[in-house]
Amino acid sequence: MSPSIRLAPRDRVKARLLRLYRALERRYGPQRWWPGRTPYEVALGAVLTQHTAWPSAARAVAALRAAGLLRPRRLAATRAPALARVIRPAGTPRLKARRLLALTRWLLLRAGGRFAPLARLPLGPLRRELLAVQGLGPETTDAILLYAAGRPVFVADAYARRVLARHRLLGRRAGYAEARRVVEAHLPSDPALFNELHALLVAVGKAHCRTRPRCDGCPLRFDLRGRPPAG
Repeated sequence: MSPSIRLAPRDRVKARLLRLYRALERRYGPQRWWPGRTPYEVALGAVLTQHTAWPSAARAVAALRAAGLLRPRRLAATRAPALARVIRPAGTPRLKARRLLALTRWLLLRAGGRFAPLARLPLGPLRRELLAVQGLGPETTDAILLYAAGRPVFVADAYARRVLARHRLLGRRAGYAEARRVVEAHLPSDPALFNELHALLVAVGKAHCRTRPRCDGCPLRFDLRGRPPAG
């Protein structure tokens, strides 16, 4: 080999992330997130699941469907108190009604109520626009971008951060933005990969990587190499 040729250094973080991904995929199979018949329904679900379990949010989505409100113009024309009564199963209905209305009005103004045009917009400015919508924090914004708009954004929620920190891919105090940057910096910019990885980390987080970890039978135990999980 010519001395002028240098092999690219191996990305060890990438290699470990992909090993974890493959192990989770073998255990849990395809997760097919986010459940929803349309991108708009998926986006509403991302708001409705804030601070509540998905089954409760799903009941609210079903109630919106029964009321014929899963169309942006129909929902935008609904008064907040009436909308709150429909989505009551998701909890904090008045607050979430205002957030659904804010998101829907933004979508109508920005893209005529459709998500397809968002796939062609520059990601950074689009994310900043969504973050400026009332009630959309980083996690909800990224869930909408990934699952409704198909953009390559990793949702670094609490489950993902806990698993990655315990496997020493993040510091114990790493926040949302840092966790997102680490994953996006080391993996291909592929929405399908980010989709499945996030969903699989949630699956193992619920089953094993709880506040008190249940390491027996965990599909990721091999990665600790005999060391206890961090944190």
